[in-house]
Amino acid sequence: MTRWSWHRLVLWSTLLLFAVFFLTPLYVMVATSLKDMAQVRNGHLLSLPTDPTLASWAKAWGTACTGIDCGGLKPFFLNSVAMVLPAVVVSTSIGAVNGYVLSKWRFRGSETLFAMLLFGVFMPMQVVLLPMSQVLGWLGLASSIWGLILVHIIAGLPSTTLFFRNYYVAVPDELVKAATIDGAGFWQIFWRIVLPLSTPIMMVTLIWQFTNIWNDFLYGVVFSGADSKPVTVGLNNLANTSSSVKEYNVDMAAALIAGLPTLIVYVLAGKYFVRGLTAGAVKG
Repeated sequence: MTRWSWHRLVLWSTLLLFAVFFLTPLYVMVATSLKDMAQVRNGHLLSLPTDPTLASWAKAWGTACTGIDCGGLKPFFLNSVAMVLPAVVVSTSIGAVNGYVLSKWRFRGSETLFAMLLFGVFMPMQVVLLPMSQVLGWLGLASSIWGLILVHIIAGLPSTTLFFRNYYVAVPDELVKAATIDGAGFWQIFWRIVLPLSTPIMMVTLIWQFTNIWNDFLYGVVFSGADSKPVTVGLNNLANTSSSVKEYNVDMAAALIAGLPTLIVYVLAGKYFVRGLTAGAVKG
């Protein structure tokens, strides 16, 4: 065997080892969710289900108890959908306009403003909990879906602005100048020239925002009310609800239900995410 073949064998073996290491927890969750409690008790962690069933999935979705409420994850899941979609669209849209202004329509103090926005990327989320609670109270949005949407829009603006600004810096200024000479205005240039070039960074930002907002727990548990809790809070309540028998299969099914949307997004749009990053999403 040649030296090059040995290198390839070692490389692929290493990659396979890491793949098995990272996929084992997912396998355990899927396998456990397809077992009944008798199989869970009598088998071991890595054993395959002998009689696969979706009963634990049905219970996790519709009848599992989260505290004193036994309505499953369904209402929490729907709350997350109602929260995530507008928050992602609005924060991405505003970030695109911010990035366009800060890269192609610079004004006095624009760099200072951009630096202040960047500060929000690195600021711990816990810092804003108390002032944000006061603001939501003043606006009458406390403990509501609309309050959570507003929180996530504000929290996402630094990241979305950073992504779009760094991407638009690579767009030639001559395109904007030529359109200005031809009589195009601010919004015409944005809609007809800049935005059509933004597909890669748009996909990056949408995936980034969707993942961050869907998986958020801190804002969800602090700012939500009894009827507006997202799926992450529902999953936590379900897993920590005491009962006579700990149903690990239901817990695993619930965790998979909660994580399924982000998994689907990455499977279907992951290649666009990589293309967007390599096209300049985090450069500049």
